[in-house]
Amino acid sequence: MYPQQVHHYLKEFFSENDCAILVEENHYLTVQLTVDIDKRIMNRPFYWQYIEATNSEPNPAQVTFITDQSALSGNVFGEAIHYGSPRLNQLFLATRELGAYVQLFEKVDRDMGQVILTPWLGVNFKVSYCCDRTKEMLYSFGINLLTGVIKEDFHETICSSDFDTEPADNVFHVQYIIKPTRALERLKATIESIIEQDDHSWANEAQKRWQRDQRVLDYFYEDVEEKPECYEIERKALEEQYESKIKIDIVNGGLFYLF
Repeated sequence: MYPQQVHHYLKEFFSENDCAILVEENHYLTVQLTVDIDKRIMNRPFYWQYIEATNSEPNPAQVTFITDQSALSGNVFGEAIHYGSPRLNQLFLATRELGAYVQLFEKVDRDMGQVILTPWLGVNFKVSYCCDRTKEMLYSFGINLLTGVIKEDFHETICSSDFDTEPADNVFHVQYIIKPTRALERLKATIESIIEQDDHSWANEAQKRWQRDQRVLDYFYEDVEEKPECYEIERKALEEQYESKIKIDIVNGGLFYLF
C-alpha cells in the first residue's frame, strides 16, 4: 500500500465519519476527530471515563497524520502513518466495526435518461506473511456479478466515482447472476493463487533461524537427562515465534452498482 493510497484511505475514512479535515497537503492532513472516532483510535479510555463520570465538555483530539515523511518540506509535526503501522491497523479495525460492508449505486447524470447499472462485488484483502518477521500486503479485487470478470486494483477504479446509498430515479440496476457468497469464494481463490506463485524463501529463512536458536537451546540442556519444564516452555516459544503462517483477512468490501 503506497503512501498516496494510505493518504486517500485516511481522507475517505475521516470524511465518511464526519471528521473535519482542517488542512490537507499531498503528504499530510490535519483532522478534527469526532467523539466517537477519538474513542475508537486515540487510546484515551481514562480521559473518556473522566469526561463521562463528571459530565464535562468533551474535547476530541485534533491530529496531523503524515502519510509520506520523505516528501515533506518545512516543519510539519504530526504522527507518521504508513501501511503496517499500529494506527492504520486501528483504522482498518474501526472500518470493520463501523460497517465494512456497503451497498452503493454510482451517481449518473439525469440528462442521460434511463441508465443500467451492473453489480460488482468489491473486496479489499490483507495478506500477512508471519514468522518472527511480518510482511503485509493489501489487494483490492472486484468481480462482475453478471460475467464473472475479475478486476485488479478495484478500489482505485471506483475512487474517481461518486456513489449514493439509493439508486437515482433514472437508474435500473440489474440483479446479479453470481451470488455474492460464490463470488467471494472466487476472489479468495484468486488471492490464494497469487500467494501460491509468490516467493516463499522467507519461510525457509525463518526455518533456518528457528533451527539455529533450537540448537542453542539444546546446547544449554545437553547434559540434562530429563528436560525441565522451562525447556519445554522455551522450545514452545521458539515454535510460536518462528512458525511460518499466511493469514488472509478481509479489510472491507461491498456491493457496487456501476455504470
